[in-house]
Amino acid sequence: MRALVLAATVAVASATAVLPVKAETAVVAGGCFWCVESDLESLPAVREVISGYAGGTTNNPTYRNYHDGDHLEVVKVDFDETQLSYRDLVAIFLRTIDVTDAGGQFCDRGHGYSTAIYPLDDKQAAEAKAAIAEAEKDLGKKIVTPVEKPAVFWPAEDYHQDYYKSSVRTLTRFGYVKRSDAYKGYRKACGRDARVKAVWGAEAYKGLPHHGS
Repeated sequence: MRALVLAATVAVASATAVLPVKAETAVVAGGCFWCVESDLESLPAVREVISGYAGGTTNNPTYRNYHDGDHLEVVKVDFDETQLSYRDLVAIFLRTIDVTDAGGQFCDRGHGYSTAIYPLDDKQAAEAKAAIAEAEKDLGKKIVTPVEKPAVFWPAEDYHQDYYKSSVRTLTRFGYVKRSDAYKGYRKACGRDARVKAVWGAEAYKGLPHHGS
């Protein structure tokens, strides 16, 4: 579990940017939302990634209680579909996680850190399932990441957003350091990149301009 010492007030930022002529949204869960945000924001077609919670039974979940409502850590990805299809985005996402682990991700255990895809409609559901079927052929193993029903997305607290690149200092088990450094220390200690590469081999992080770390 990530060690966060400082509390923060829930803050939902309003979106003021104008959407491109062609825009699409995806909601996926891949364990620690800081890591998924970091990976997917590196894609040129992605406009914005917002960390949050989804899939549970309670309203307005927070970092302190989202587990109690059976929510997962998720991200909402806004991207330009003229540059990247939803199916291809899902295919890339699958190769950034351990799709063979149904009990959490890496060092983070439990339902809240498990993986899932939350399509917004039947078309996205069909494309997500097709991407999974293709990925299973490449992997040669069963993928346990489910395609769920559409779910309400709840943005996470403001301090979680862009955590991986924040210069704000915070007290963690790595000391009083910049959030970006705390993120790097957490990701390495959690074994995320090593495990993804062990699962996927040459397919690991395929489609990303960098390899996740």
